[in-house]
Amino acid sequence: MDRPEASEKIKACCKTIALEMMELNPTIASLDDTETQEALYEASYALTKQLEIIKKKVIQLERRGGAADQSTEL
Repeated sequence: MDRPEASEKIKACCKTIALEMMELNPTIASLDDTETQEALYEASYALTKQLEIIKKKVIQLERRGGAADQSTEL
């Protein structure tokens, strides 16, 4: 697997996880326990935030790679 394929795979995995997380939040509301709900919402938010950091880093790497490719062309 080369870098572009790896980047696309990572972004696709992050998207899949994020979509699953969207389904999780309404389910948490059904638990009917405020303490547990708050803890799970916080953890869910933290996970979503970390997914965004992963995607951001991959995009930054892609941009750096693209800039390097363009600078070597004559």
